[in-house]
Parts: sequence; structure tokens; C-alpha cells
Amino acid sequence: MNITVIGTGYVGLVSGTCLADVGNDVLCLDLDPAKIAMLEAGEVPIYEPGLAELIERNRRAGRLRFTTDIAQSVAHAQVQLIAVGTPPDEDGSADLRHVLGAARAVARHMDGFKLVVTKSTVPVGTAQRVREAMQGVLQERGASGEAHAFSVASNPEFLKEGAAIEDFMRPDRIVVGTEAGPLEPRAKELLHDLYAPFNRNHERTLYMDVKAAEFTKYAANAMLATRISFMNDLANLADRVGVDIEQVRRGMGSDPRIGYSFLYAGTGYGGSCFPKDVQALTRTAAAHGQRLRVLEAVEAVNEDQKGVLVGKIAQRFGEDLHGRSFGIWGLAFKPNTDDMRQAPSRVVVRALLERGARLTLHDPVAMAQAREALAQDMADRPALLDRIRYTDTPLDAAEGADALVIVTEWKAFKSPNFAALKAALKTPVIFDGRNLYEPAIREQGFEYHAIGR
Repeated sequence: MNITVIGTGYVGLVSGTCLADVGNDVLCLDLDPAKIAMLEAGEVPIYEPGLAELIERNRRAGRLRFTTDIAQSVAHAQVQLIAVGTPPDEDGSADLRHVLGAARAVARHMDGFKLVVTKSTVPVGTAQRVREAMQGVLQERGASGEAHAFSVASNPEFLKEGAAIEDFMRPDRIVVGTEAGPLEPRAKELLHDLYAPFNRNHERTLYMDVKAAEFTKYAANAMLATRISFMNDLANLADRVGVDIEQVRRGMGSDPRIGYSFLYAGTGYGGSCFPKDVQALTRTAAAHGQRLRVLEAVEAVNEDQKGVLVGKIAQRFGEDLHGRSFGIWGLAFKPNTDDMRQAPSRVVVRALLERGARLTLHDPVAMAQAREALAQDMADRPALLDRIRYTDTPLDAAEGADALVIVTEWKAFKSPNFAALKAALKTPVIFDGRNLYEPAIREQGFEYHAIGR
């Protein structure tokens, strides 16, 4: 099939590349000439394991191309996948300007049936707004009839950063929402053909109405965020009552009704999905006269959790950290990505700097993105940046530090040379925000502070 993907951000680039890898002819559109030039030169603007190699393979095979030409992208395919960003608006609701702009662009250039599919995470009712936006443009054009017929569908993504290619190529479910009407069978047939290669072993596609598909994406992310905040709340109580939360986690997770996934205590969730999706869902509820009180609590717990590690450090060394230095391991919001959006590390770094500390930072892949993100965070107090140093190795970050602070659970941090680490630290103190180690590490002479352990 010919497929057009609008947007070469995280979702668009992964989706377009994976669809090309199963034999489709994919054209990816982005209005940023610099990004398109980078992709055409074989460079990738985001870090995702295996993505660069997959893009190169499909570029060489001629199945994956990039363009800034809207007319070309619309003419290329009946199926137009919208995968542009939906950042939070000032009130926390999803900003749909880019989604609706993409829909209008399709309507402006279409000359034949189009299936417009939103892969972006969008609130309930967005498909109707997409339809109205396209109808408005077509009316301005005076266009009508089969040559300008279109259908709107929702096909939300369920990709985990760091494992996105595996998630796309071997999905546990494919959610497809279509509009009722005379063109629905045509839309379903196109989407069935699009995802046929991913349903060889068994049918993974769940067909539903378009509003239900939009809701499903938010509901899934909200549930995962709820599990994280719930566990963090329990971990903070475990600290007070002297219980090892890891033992509790194993006891809970062994119940098949609960399971182990997303039950790890830590410094809170971040990234581009959970924070904005929880906010957007609560704002949708408010717009309909309802409060989602559980999700309001989930959001509040998560914001507080980002400060728990700093609280432990202040309790140990005092609120005034002038003259203290700390090594920070991990800056990206999660391992196997360079994504710094809403990363807990940003809260930790700012809070420690404001207390007077000096910091040495290390992350295996997110150093460039961290520099940019922290510069934005400290734009009101740029002098704070003078007390940050970046280093290429974990051990260098610990050298001469009063304590090591672990914020992201990269594999490279899970089994360090503890003897070398102890020798590098000024004092053998570890604040483990991801519970990477067992409390028995204390027997090796470390003072160990974790979350609920």
C-alpha cells in the first residue's frame, strides 16, 4: 500500500518506518525543512534503539521517503496518518492546532477519496472536529462528490519509548475506531489491509467506534500512571513504617488480577505521554461537568514524588547544600531514550542547584537533550548552570562527590564496580531513586537511601 505519514516526531517516524519495513511505500511529511534534510542525510533526530538502522534499510530499499511538499504527500496515498504533536495547552487540555492543521492541509489538496487516520493522542470528539475542519475547507473549494469524499478514523499508538519498534511490529492489540456511515466499510477494509501483516498469527485488531478508540488511549495511559502513583504512595508509607516495598511488590504482583507491570516505586513518571494524557483526560472530564478524582490524586502524587529524592538528600546533608557536590546518574525520563520531556531529573537538578549544590551529570544518550532542557529550566537563573558539569562516564560523575544520586534506571547502572564506585565517592552514600540495588549493599560499606526500602 501507499501510506502517507504526517509528522516525523516520535510516533510518526517509528510508525512510518515500521510500515515501510513490512513492504508499504511510505512518504513522511514534515514542515520542518531542517528535520527532513537530516532524515534524508541518514541522521535521526530522536534516539530509539534500532530505529536508525531500520530507517536506513528502508530508505535504501526505496520504501521510505521524506518530504516537505504537502501536495505531494496528499497525492501519494489514500491513507493519510496524522501523527503530529498534541502538546498540553495552558489549561492542560490537548492542543489540537497541529492535528486540525494537518486535516485542513489534506482537504486543501485532495482530489480523490482519503482516509484520514489520527494516530496522535487526541481527546474524545477530535474525529468530529477533524471532519468539520475538512468539510470547511472543501466547502471553500466548492468541492463535492466522490472525488472529494473522505472518512475519518482513530488508530491510537501504544508504543513504549525504548521498545517502540518491538511494540509496533509485535503489538498486543491494534485499536481501530471508525465513523458510522456509508464509507465505514471502505475505511475498515483499508485499515484491515494496512495491519494484515501484524495479524498473521492471530487477529489483534479491535474495531470500535471512533470516540471509543480515542478514549481507549487516554484510559490505558491513565491506568498505567495510576499504578505508578499508587505504588509510590505505598513506598513512601513503607519508608515510615519500616517495610521493604520490593517485598510488598512481589506479594501484590503474584496475584494474577494485579500483575507486576508498572508497580515499581521511584521518582515519578515523566515523558511525553503520561503527564499530558492524565491532564488532558481530567480537563475533558471538567469540560463535561465531572471530576476524575482518582486521576487528580495520581497527578498530585506524581508531582510530589519528583521531590522525594531531594527531601532524602536534604534530610541527610541539610537544606543548605553549599559546598556539597553530587553525582547524578540518569537524566532521560526513562532508559533507552533521550527524551527529557517532564523528566524527574529536571526537578531534582533544579532543586539541588537552588540549595547551593554542585552537580556532575551523566546519561548514556541524553546529554545533548539534557543540556538544552536544563538551559530552558534555568532561563530565569542562568547562573545556576555554572555549577553543572557533564561527564562521559558514570564513574567520573561520582568522582569526589558527597553522594551519588540515581534518577534513571539504565542497565549500565545496575551492576557497577562497587569497589571502584566506593573509592571514587568522597563519602560512600547512594540515593537510589529507582531501587536498582538491594539494601544488602550496606554490607559493603555504603550508606544506602532508596524509595520504600
